[in-house]
Amino acid sequence: MKTAHILFVEDDVNLGFVIRDTLENVSFQVTHCTNGPDAWAAFQAGSFDVCLLDVMLPHSDGFTLARQIRAVNTQVPILFLSALANKDDRLQGLRLGADDYLTKPFSIEELILKINVFLRRTRTTNHQQPSHTVLNRQNLTLTIHGQTQTLTHREADVIAYLLDRPNTLVRRDELLRAVWGDDDYFMGRSLDVFISRLRKRIAQDPTIRIDNVHGVGFVLRQ
Repeated sequence: MKTAHILFVEDDVNLGFVIRDTLENVSFQVTHCTNGPDAWAAFQAGSFDVCLLDVMLPHSDGFTLARQIRAVNTQVPILFLSALANKDDRLQGLRLGADDYLTKPFSIEELILKINVFLRRTRTTNHQQPSHTVLNRQNLTLTIHGQTQTLTHREADVIAYLLDRPNTLVRRDELLRAVWGDDDYFMGRSLDVFISRLRKRIAQDPTIRIDNVHGVGFVLRQ
């Protein structure tokens, strides 16, 4: 599964940096624009899975940008992030085809949750093909598109633990104790090596990936 690409439009430099940095740390690809015309040019030139739009922008506001996007794409999720909290503004955003409207200040955890909900909904709607990765735990093999690779015991244990918990955050200490029986520093370094190897092994299947949640753990996306 490819990394989700987010169009993020926010003219506040400090807030924009914090949100972009946080989203990138949970493995989203982010294109950050600070005004409406640049964002519209980026949307036309790129391919995005979610659009996060501030309403009050220089040169062209977020509502105008949403109209432009919806004129050419009725499917991409749009989420407004705005200091405008009154009912009329929220209704206007939703009437333009936005999927949701968050008022500032908002919780970054709530924003990430909403993004993931949009992505699951979109991928279900698009009838994404099932993963072509099959793990045989007994024989220590991983088969992708008919091509079989032999795993080490540790590799098989790690990928099996993640496959049993798809789209769920697995904490580093939890995974270390489950596979190695300990979570000390040297085991943690070994885990990073195994995750790197497994990413290379599953690279041929675009419907599955292992994301790193910085400083916390891993999520196997399917």
